[in-house]
Amino acid sequence: MTKFADLKLSPKVLKAVEEAGYEVPTPIQAGAIPPALEGRDVLGIAQTGTGKTASFTLPMITMLARGRARARMPRSLVLCPTRELAAQVAENFDTYAKHVRLSKALLIGGVSFKEQDQLIDRGVDVLIATPGRLLDHFERGKLLLTGVQIMVVDEADRMLDMGFIPDIERIFGLTPFTRQTLFFSATMAPEIERITNTFLSNPERIEVARQATASETITQSVAMFKPSRRDRAASEKRKLLRQMIEAEADRCKNAIIFCNRKVDVDIVAKSMKKYGLDAAPIHGDLDQSQRTRTLDGFRDGTLRFLVASDVAARGLDIPAVSHVINYDVPGHPEDYVHRIGRTGRAGLEGTALMICEPRDEKNLAAIERLIEKEIPRADADAETGTDMGTGTAGAKDSRKDDAAAQDAPQEKPKRSRSRRKAKPETAEDTAQARPDATSRAATDQRSETPVQDDAKRAERDDTAKPASEEPKPQRGRGGRGRGGKDDKVVGMGDHMPGFIAKSFDERKTG
Repeated sequence: MTKFADLKLSPKVLKAVEEAGYEVPTPIQAGAIPPALEGRDVLGIAQTGTGKTASFTLPMITMLARGRARARMPRSLVLCPTRELAAQVAENFDTYAKHVRLSKALLIGGVSFKEQDQLIDRGVDVLIATPGRLLDHFERGKLLLTGVQIMVVDEADRMLDMGFIPDIERIFGLTPFTRQTLFFSATMAPEIERITNTFLSNPERIEVARQATASETITQSVAMFKPSRRDRAASEKRKLLRQMIEAEADRCKNAIIFCNRKVDVDIVAKSMKKYGLDAAPIHGDLDQSQRTRTLDGFRDGTLRFLVASDVAARGLDIPAVSHVINYDVPGHPEDYVHRIGRTGRAGLEGTALMICEPRDEKNLAAIERLIEKEIPRADADAETGTDMGTGTAGAKDSRKDDAAAQDAPQEKPKRSRSRRKAKPETAEDTAQARPDATSRAATDQRSETPVQDDAKRAERDDTAKPASEEPKPQRGRGGRGRGGKDDKVVGMGDHMPGFIAKSFDERKTG
């Protein structure tokens, strides 16, 4: 059996590894560390949770122990897709380099540029950064990459998903051609394959597991969810989530709940807190300080449920996560592998649950094709107390709501009939303001026999028509009353209706 002592690491690094409680390297570590110490490029492919971070931190510390950093010219560069993963890599360097005098800087968003500039100005041996913040410093003239000896790209497939590939290619162009490159990814998409062929020189390829496979220590299941009504889908789905957690209460020590959208992360977390479940959200729109506090609380056990977007799906080493729940079926099959990889780490057993709506069945089929196995369908009645045929538990309440909703529309014809009554009354009031029209309407009504209400309303509507048929001022072709030069302006004069003149006379006598 291979041990860390057999990998030719420096004594100071071996001492730090021993103090951290590790003796036997994982397969990816045993395969990647020897060629990295020889100065070769390394292409590591392994599923998440297999110890890829130590595969490059340990040989980097050993090789960087000799040498000295210069101002604004880091000796090594580690690129990470997210702030959390970059911070985690920095913690690993602190753990394994505590007996070696190496300086490091962490360049991530949400932190002051001034503090980061001060670290870079003093010179750092290890620069850990996200691509965006690294290029920000470079474009401001605060950083030079011509002294980089070792370059690491961690979670390259996540870089692809987040759209960082153009930035990665640009950063590769800013570093020396003679650099050593350590490239790690959980999957090998065609775009990732192209980059490795372009920027890596005869790399040592270490593939310790079939691409995009889930750990055998993870028990997987999916609940097929069908809402009773479309407008109740969201609330019923949240109810099903709570029932799934309640069914796993004896075994669920903590859980990460993944949502596809940031807005759903906030809504689900708020709903869980409302029903007494200790939950907090984490996604890219939150402040870095808040994200750090939330992760720290989840790590130390003060927070039981972490509701997350895919920002937390890659690379985060959170020990002993008992459950992962996919509230939404991920749109990319690879994301499913990375999400459930947060549990069942380091040989521990884990549970991965998922909720699938009818619209997500195609994505579910794609996931099963990728992992080459069928995900067992959960027995909803046994596990969640839910009747999946009607949507959620409490179908009687839903039927009551449906009956009430069916009764409500019957009131609408009465309201619409009252609105129709209002129109004749308005016309009648208008006719009273015009004495000639009113007198003609009264004569017509005396000559007619009493009729039904509908006929009377029609007659009253007709009485208002003569007022609208009176001559109106004509508009020119200019539109909206704007007459041209040849337009005739029609005044009151002989064209004034008689009833208007009569109303003037009444005012005078009054």
